[in-house]
Amino acid sequence: MAVTQLQLCVLSHRFPRLNPSSSSSPSPKRKYMPCQFWCIKSSSLHGRSFKSPNRGNCKVMSQKTGNKLDSTMYINVEDDSDIELLRIEQVKSSQIHLAKVLMGLTCLYIPLRLAKLNVLDIFIKIAQERFLCTVQNIGAATLPFACASNSMNKPLPLGLDVTLPSFQDVKWSFHRLLYLFNVQLEKNVATFFIVLLVACFSFVLIGGFLFYKFRDSKESLEDCFWEAWACLCSSSTHLKQRTRIERVIGFVLAIWGILFYTRLLSTMTEQFRSNMYKLREGAQMQVLETDHIIICGVNSHLAFILKQLNKYHEFAVRLGTATARKQRILLMSDLPRKQIDKLADQIAKDFNHIDILTKSCSLSLTKSYERAAANKARAIIILPTKTDRYEVDTDAFLSVLALQPIPNMESVPTIVEVSSSNTCELLKSISGLKVEPVENVASKLFVQCSRQKGLIKIYRHLLNYRKNVFNLWNSPSLAGLKYRELGPGFQEAVVCGLYRNEKIYFHPNDDEILQETDKVLFIAPVNGAITYSNVKEISDANRSVEDVEKDSDTQSYALKIRKENTRPKKRGSKASDGTLGPKEFILLLGWRPDVVEMIEEYDNYLGPGSVVEILSDVPLDDRNKATKGAGGQAKLKNVQVSHRIGNPMNFDTLQETIRNIQLSSKNEDIPLSIVVISDREWLLGDPNRADKQSAYSLLLAENICNKLGVTVQNLVAEIVDSKLGKQITRIKPSLTYIAAEEVMSLVTAQVAEDSELNEVWKDILNAEGDEIYVKDIRLYMKEGEIPSFTELAKRAHLRREVAIGYVKNNKKVINPVPKSEPLSLELTDSLIVISELEGEQPILM
Repeated sequence: MAVTQLQLCVLSHRFPRLNPSSSSSPSPKRKYMPCQFWCIKSSSLHGRSFKSPNRGNCKVMSQKTGNKLDSTMYINVEDDSDIELLRIEQVKSSQIHLAKVLMGLTCLYIPLRLAKLNVLDIFIKIAQERFLCTVQNIGAATLPFACASNSMNKPLPLGLDVTLPSFQDVKWSFHRLLYLFNVQLEKNVATFFIVLLVACFSFVLIGGFLFYKFRDSKESLEDCFWEAWACLCSSSTHLKQRTRIERVIGFVLAIWGILFYTRLLSTMTEQFRSNMYKLREGAQMQVLETDHIIICGVNSHLAFILKQLNKYHEFAVRLGTATARKQRILLMSDLPRKQIDKLADQIAKDFNHIDILTKSCSLSLTKSYERAAANKARAIIILPTKTDRYEVDTDAFLSVLALQPIPNMESVPTIVEVSSSNTCELLKSISGLKVEPVENVASKLFVQCSRQKGLIKIYRHLLNYRKNVFNLWNSPSLAGLKYRELGPGFQEAVVCGLYRNEKIYFHPNDDEILQETDKVLFIAPVNGAITYSNVKEISDANRSVEDVEKDSDTQSYALKIRKENTRPKKRGSKASDGTLGPKEFILLLGWRPDVVEMIEEYDNYLGPGSVVEILSDVPLDDRNKATKGAGGQAKLKNVQVSHRIGNPMNFDTLQETIRNIQLSSKNEDIPLSIVVISDREWLLGDPNRADKQSAYSLLLAENICNKLGVTVQNLVAEIVDSKLGKQITRIKPSLTYIAAEEVMSLVTAQVAEDSELNEVWKDILNAEGDEIYVKDIRLYMKEGEIPSFTELAKRAHLRREVAIGYVKNNKKVINPVPKSEPLSLELTDSLIVISELEGEQPILM
């Protein structure tokens, strides 16, 4: 409906005064009076003419221009006669009031009609149009160069592209949506399960509404939804539909139901497979174990450590001290789970007393150790997995730092294999942990065993739980006794020293009083019942050195021992000030970075003028780089190092090298030792290949020496597999194999069972501490003498040495029982002692 303005002009009339005395009528006068009206186009209002109660004529003139209707209505009132005017003046007042009421009702009718037009919507549309125009004007005025061609700053049309996107754009958008869905699905398989559920309920809703519509609301909406769900769940339900359209709807729902359950089954299977994969990897699996042993890392030491732990738990079961039938071992590594399982199965297939669990995770994250229940473990062993010594120490430090945030870790010993003593001090400084760093001195141990034939067997014996090993024993009943009284009291063990304030003392004073916190270090079997016999009067227990000197058999011998007992002024040298080390020629076949440590160890044992010649195919630049990093030749005092380029497995190259050594030492008799080490980094690789190369080079060197008539003092090879080493020594008794890495692994396993033994082995395996020596028996007895082991131990004690056994006819005996029986030893036999000095020179009688 259109609302226009109507201008109404009414011809006003002036009623003249009636003069009763005058009978003449004045001339009629007309006046126009404009009035404003609204014209409403409506079917309900059809008024075309208006009639007044008088006899005047009413004329209406209107003019329409465009969409607007501007009308002016003139009401012409003509004066017919004075009689009619008189009648008008005589109209009753009630009629005038009635006209006013009608006019008021007419005015009220207009707003009532406007209420039906929803004027509010019209005003909102007008306001929106005005607002959009204002925004366009402001934007056009603020844009740069918007009015460069329009000086009036008028807004220009936006020129929006309202065309439909191209097919390529729609295709790219669809592929983008699928890509985002696949990314989310890759992160979590359950995403597809949610999508299926949403699609399923959507089909149920749509099918229910369609059933409700085409059944003309004969059934409730709830029944229609249930019918749609029945068609979706059971494909046979759509066969019960009656009409054609219902059958089509049921058929579609049945087909979607088949697809839905097929995809649902495959999604659940994939989710189950994903969860099983996570369980197999073990990264997110929470370990609920107590008193278990955690081994972090995989290297060549792992097999020996597991073997040692299996032996220890076997003896624990026999003694009744084991808390479970099998010891749980949790093997953690950053390798794939399948590779760890395969390796564990190969190693532990013959171990009946340990149960190995595997877990693939990061060894530098705290969450990995929390899921492994590290605070409830019996011990934690961290093995190196890198070849570079700096990377070994860095990884060890990060692993220890990852353990620090875990609560209640103070009581769990953490055994860490490191490459330097400085790293040991750094790891011990970490608060909140019980760290026991084990320095990997395999290279130093290799040098020790290469110079003393049979020493490697002694180390294996002391690290084998089936034989005599180091033990620490504490008893409050020993408090107040003197140290000299301990030896005779332990008839079934060899007393080696005291453990006090986390330090080991192999040679305490005889008058040292034992405290309640002291522990006695002795060598004895693990399953042996060690007791102290509190004998008040023991013939030799309370005798002083002067009393021993009065004995006719040992008087002169003891005096000469005391005079010969000179100590070195500086630690680190195995020769005393009065006696220099022997001059030797060492031919080293092979190269790896820790050869520098071997050379330094040779420098501690050998005398001035000794030569170490290295034959390897490693370039000289790599060798010089490793040598300069360790200090170079300037750091060595007794050994001169020379290098040769060549393959040790080449017959001509090796023969030429040995012939040159023979010619250079023709004028003087210098002992020659040939030492074979692995040329490859077999610590992380395949040790079997390295063993084959080492064994071949050793046998080739022996063959060349026999052809050239060269006398070799020691022919030693580094071999990891003990079975192969025993087979070689069985064929060639003159050859010696050394498994230094195996010994270090056994040390790590023993420290894992008793962390306090770490100080014992640290002192024994370090060049600056006490070591195990196989010394000539002539240093302790005269020809024709038949002393007991107790007597030999007393004579060794006068030289600040601890006798732990002897070697007779190339057979070692450690902790002989009984100790008071005489021993028929020959001068070719040896005594096994723990001493700080090498002392190979016999005492002159």
